[in-house]
Amino acid sequence: MSNFKRYLVTAALPYANGPVHIGHLAGCYLPADIYVRYQRAQKRDIKFIGGSDEHGVPITIRAMKEGVTPQQVVDKYHALIKESMEQMGISFDIYSRTSNQVHHETAAAFFKKLYDDGLFEEKETEQFYDEKTNTFLADRYITGTCPICANPNAYGDQCERCGSSLSPEQLIQPRSTLSDAVPVKRKTKHWYFPLQNYEEWLKGWILEGHTEWKNNVYGQCKSWLDSGLQSRAMTRDSSWGIKVPLPDTEGKVLYVWFDAPIGYISATKELTEEWADYWCQEDTKLVHFIGKDNIVFHCIIFPAMLKAHGGFVLPDNVPANEFLNIEGDKVSTSRNWAVWVHEYIQDFPGCEDVLRYVLCSNAPETKDNDFTWKDFQDRNNSELVSIFGNFVNRALVLMHKLCGGKVPPLHTDVLDNTDKNILAEFEIAKTRVEESIENFKFRDALFEVIDLARKGNKYMQEKEPWIVAKRLESDPEAQKLIDNCLHICLQLTANLAILINPFLPTTAKKMLHLMKVVEKMLDWENAGKTKLLSVGYSLRAPELLFRKIEDDEITAQVAKLKAGLIKPAQPAETKPATDADTQPDALKAQIVYDDFAKLDLRVGTIVAAEKVPKADKLLKLQVDLGFETRTIVSGIAEHFQPDNIINKQVVVVANLAPRKMRGIESNGMILMAEDKAGKLHFVNPIDAIDNGSSVS
Repeated sequence: MSNFKRYLVTAALPYANGPVHIGHLAGCYLPADIYVRYQRAQKRDIKFIGGSDEHGVPITIRAMKEGVTPQQVVDKYHALIKESMEQMGISFDIYSRTSNQVHHETAAAFFKKLYDDGLFEEKETEQFYDEKTNTFLADRYITGTCPICANPNAYGDQCERCGSSLSPEQLIQPRSTLSDAVPVKRKTKHWYFPLQNYEEWLKGWILEGHTEWKNNVYGQCKSWLDSGLQSRAMTRDSSWGIKVPLPDTEGKVLYVWFDAPIGYISATKELTEEWADYWCQEDTKLVHFIGKDNIVFHCIIFPAMLKAHGGFVLPDNVPANEFLNIEGDKVSTSRNWAVWVHEYIQDFPGCEDVLRYVLCSNAPETKDNDFTWKDFQDRNNSELVSIFGNFVNRALVLMHKLCGGKVPPLHTDVLDNTDKNILAEFEIAKTRVEESIENFKFRDALFEVIDLARKGNKYMQEKEPWIVAKRLESDPEAQKLIDNCLHICLQLTANLAILINPFLPTTAKKMLHLMKVVEKMLDWENAGKTKLLSVGYSLRAPELLFRKIEDDEITAQVAKLKAGLIKPAQPAETKPATDADTQPDALKAQIVYDDFAKLDLRVGTIVAAEKVPKADKLLKLQVDLGFETRTIVSGIAEHFQPDNIINKQVVVVANLAPRKMRGIESNGMILMAEDKAGKLHFVNPIDAIDNGSSVS
């Protein structure tokens, strides 16, 4: 099906200024991984490139907020992002970082070649400057009132409240985020890349040569090209980044969107000495997986850079996804409205494939989609548990019960049309999954896999081998009918393992374990075959592939999301506070006494406390309740040092169901109060009281 000798797949480099959330996964990392795993199963030569983008304004802003150096910021978040990717099964061949020396050298050499070829325009312009800190201000270093929605804390490039794109000149009462000073204009020199010189070439390459690209990608490119391209600065005034490789350029670095995509090249250099085969040979298929906010950089700016430099392949496709909203509202890291991947892994250990399934089946492939915790629960319980997992489990249970735990033979003399039809579905499903993945329609591909399991359940229900078994003593053909049904169901199970592997790799490996077969069976050439498991081969006892997600888990996640929301800052010039303004948050819905009586609140004393490794917010506490000492994991690490809370008396919800967090079973919850500044305070007795005393 492919005319390419090798494949090179990249996924957008996330900024190393914070953890990744599920919107990142749904946007590019999960679809990229599905595509790569499928191509590997096809035994194609493919490299999957990723890494952290460690330069640019977001890094320095985070460093400023945390009172640390930019290097400390990127070291912290690179490690966290890399771990999250690994735990979610995103199978990069390399996950690099743009702070590596090889990247600095590669990006600097790329810039120098364009400069030596006379392709840059050198311009002196006026830019905003902070006189207090003697710093030129990037757009993100300038805040002010949004002219569209009156948000008093809009950035110089965008208002995160209304989403409008802005320039610093548009802000009302702009100020520097470094010192709160009013910025002034000063002259500065930079090097501009003349995109307009490549406009006609881009029109031919994209608008005529890539009409197969997704409508959202093609449409956005056409809009940019129809509007006319302009020169774009490829350098910035900053002390953090890749130094401009020219004389007398102290304090100037490469623009992050110039250096970041070159990170794909430098990471490939790190990975293999044959990196040039993947970047410079025309029989390479280069595919960029990104979110829609990166389309212009990967479809217009970076290809124009590659064309200007010469010698590099251009992207064959850029299958960008739209955005994933959360519970009806767009993701906002500044407001903490996000489901963070590392926290999901803590809260749902062993359920990484469930999140992969939900994010793929609800992927924002053609339009923005919405993630809700209720939909997460429903898809897990009604599709993974009740359809896919149910079929596999029933097939293995009935094989052990009715066929002695071994793969039964197929008796062709009693095969009927129902049997033949379901066997034909194996190849049909393979073809449909294959075509969908090749065309970047991962949601459709996953539907076909689940639909095959659905058809398997229907087939088994029609054949009813458990009913046929009641005729064994009187009907000599009964065992043949049972054998045929379960032989076909087991072969279907083997096909499901192959087809689900790109989407749910951990689940596929569990299925291999149950079938006692090696990983080679997952090769794509085996999909659609009807004789994958040998007759007479004994299989392991069944184990559930998925667990049911309970209502209280979903309630807890929704509450956690809402509790972590940071409300937008209010304007500084407001009317005088009234009594109404200083009232506490509105009361929750009214309850009856019986609801309250279900809580068992006890006084306890913290006798030991320590930080949970790799979890910035969690402390592991030992709490003496008088009648026993409990381990409780509490999200208070950002507010209290472990040594300062020893011997502190607290109120504990003592009858809360145990829950694992970061592999630690937590048996209870500490009651806390939050003031208007967001600071947590213990709810504890004024006077010392016996541990274990009830609170009522």
